[in-house]
Amino acid sequence: MPVSPGDLLAVPLRDPRRCSFPCRDRSPPARMRILLLSAYDAPSHRQWREGLVHRLNDFQWTVLTLPPRNFAWRSRGNALTWAMGELKDLDKEFDLVLATSMTDLASLRGMAPSLARVRTIVYFHENQFAYPERAARKEYPNYKLTNLYTALSAHKVVFNSRHNKDTFLLGTRDFLKQMPDGVPAGVVEALERRTVVLPVPLEEAFFYDKPKRLSGPVRILWNHRWEHDKAPDRFFAALAQLMERDVPFFVHVLGQRFREVPPVFARARKRLGNRVRKWGFIEDEKRYRKILRTSDVVVSTALHDFQGLAVMEAVAAGCVPVVPDRLAYREFFPDECRFPSRPGEPEAESAELARRLLGFCDDPRGTRSIATPDLSRLSWAVLGSGYREIIEETAAGETIGD
Repeated sequence: MPVSPGDLLAVPLRDPRRCSFPCRDRSPPARMRILLLSAYDAPSHRQWREGLVHRLNDFQWTVLTLPPRNFAWRSRGNALTWAMGELKDLDKEFDLVLATSMTDLASLRGMAPSLARVRTIVYFHENQFAYPERAARKEYPNYKLTNLYTALSAHKVVFNSRHNKDTFLLGTRDFLKQMPDGVPAGVVEALERRTVVLPVPLEEAFFYDKPKRLSGPVRILWNHRWEHDKAPDRFFAALAQLMERDVPFFVHVLGQRFREVPPVFARARKRLGNRVRKWGFIEDEKRYRKILRTSDVVVSTALHDFQGLAVMEAVAAGCVPVVPDRLAYREFFPDECRFPSRPGEPEAESAELARRLLGFCDDPRGTRSIATPDLSRLSWAVLGSGYREIIEETAAGETIGD
């Protein structure tokens, strides 16, 4: 049974004071000790771990993170970095290890043997089997193997969506079929027995009433990472089609930027001109949420998205979602919010998106009266008990598939 956030834990695991008869020791139960490892602490990963520590604050957390840069090194080197640089923290007594899927957990438990005795959960924000590969690069199999070994090293494997879980299991099966020999039977089945789906919760701050605007052009929001897998070229191509028809609209282009920015952003910024209202990453969270609440439509053109947290935040703030009919969007948004998916036909997909946006832009008042999908089921207030239950059951050894 889930335990409410206000409840105290029962007698701690492996507590030497535990007894089955009345005891004179009336000291409060020890807090569960959890080591949280975020090996590539991107904004969504940071938001998730900070939410856990804040919401489940009756646990005793030790948190280790690594910055989200130098992906190739970070994905393979995090175990070495921590085992040789953070051994003092790793050598403490823990009741549970909770690690993100970027963690090379198998290597870390080998280099820090004290962790090999601790029950472990791995959380998959994404998986390397479902990333679109731009070129045949030698390191891709290593990324996949790290994901696979990390999952096999865990007692419980948690995914943020069914799409994430399904692509991981299917990708693992296909990947192992390509190996020449030495692949034991039942690997995927063993993994599947220990999996569960639990999304990254949304902060309550996004669920404020949307201020009503009764005039002005529709404001379109695009708030994703500025990388090729989010297919920004398709979004900007759709906006270009609206401009060719002289359709009025404003646009916010937000999201995390990296050292290498796809050239389409610079070209689009110049072409859009004064239609742009906000452009670039918004550091201040309150300001970011305000922009979401004053936008009308949030768009995704992603070729991969394992949950779609950026879209969810905007929808919780009152935006109408316009997303492709693929990926995790099918789990969270109804049919009327999804436009036909054409992953291999960028021009056709941009045309589909432009037609959908045209309907919104032609009727701003009607667009602002649309009831947006209710995502309150994805708030911390609802999902927090699920996280508590998984943590407590795994630490207690009640994990399916052991």
